[in-house]
Amino acid sequence: MPVSSVKIAAMWREVLALSNLKPNEKVLVLTSSNSNPVLIEGAMRAAAELGAKVARLDLPPTWHVEEYRSDATTIDGISAIEGHDLAIGAMKAADLVIDLIWLIHSPAQKEVLKSGTRMLLAYEPPEVLARVMPSEGDRRRVLAAREAYAHGKRIRITSDAGTDLNAEIGDYPITAEYGFADTPGRWDHWPSGFVARVTNAGTARGRVVLAPGDIILPFNSYVQSNIDLTVEGGAITKIEGGFDAEYLREYMKEFDDKNAYTISHLGWGLQPKARWSALGMNDKSGTYGMEARAFYGNFLFSTGPTAGKPTPCHLDIPMRKCSFFIDNEPMVVAGDVIPADQKVVRVA
Repeated sequence: MPVSSVKIAAMWREVLALSNLKPNEKVLVLTSSNSNPVLIEGAMRAAAELGAKVARLDLPPTWHVEEYRSDATTIDGISAIEGHDLAIGAMKAADLVIDLIWLIHSPAQKEVLKSGTRMLLAYEPPEVLARVMPSEGDRRRVLAAREAYAHGKRIRITSDAGTDLNAEIGDYPITAEYGFADTPGRWDHWPSGFVARVTNAGTARGRVVLAPGDIILPFNSYVQSNIDLTVEGGAITKIEGGFDAEYLREYMKEFDDKNAYTISHLGWGLQPKARWSALGMNDKSGTYGMEARAFYGNFLFSTGPTAGKPTPCHLDIPMRKCSFFIDNEPMVVAGDVIPADQKVVRVA
């Protein structure tokens, strides 16, 4: 059954309250032809009910030759606000921007955030949003993970499938997403719940083995056969295996961009409400796969854009049953989160 409009508005009220929305604050709802009408209505209604001054800015869609589906999630860093001074000015004038069109990794988005405007992205179907509602507990768990990540110098990721990847960290900031935007200049994404960090340039090396059940985004599909990746000097140098490996190899090759092979952000999932199995229940064009990125205990392996190396080819690959170590301290062991301040105690 679909989520009712009453329920959607109530969900928005809860998330906007977590985002510290105050009466008379200015909220700009950013929309385009790819925005979900029920999310638009729910967001505007909820913000108004909380006493905010609400406006909607509708932008024409942008299309890029590398888009494989009719949405913006298959490419990286290209958005409808680049070079659009009117839109950027309106966003800077707002206290909170609700992004319903997908501005992630956009240079103009970073400019808006520097002005102090906070931003909240929501792009998933209402059914996913309803299931993965954020909470203060999510925030505490993610911030604890960020603290652990901030003090590390080296990471290692292993798995029984054969993954053994090492990298140095510390040169780049940490992404810590918990599902609401509660401080000035903060960007977040509902639904979410993970930490990630770009490794120091050229330091990632080793082997990554994608095993059946791991997820490749934006393919929005589960791996069916092992894909063996060789990583040297911070980039993938070899992709081996059967058909899954061939498909991945050809997809990345078609971009004709060496930056596509760079190791990007690495991290782990901390959202117990997210379900690994949910992606298989959705149409490929019906979800961005945020639930897959956030499910509890996954190792989020990412390739593509890094600082100074932009590329429209960006892959996020949530992997199961991996172990993640920071300076030899375990964050995740075989898919189970270890530190007490990050752990969720499950009730039998």
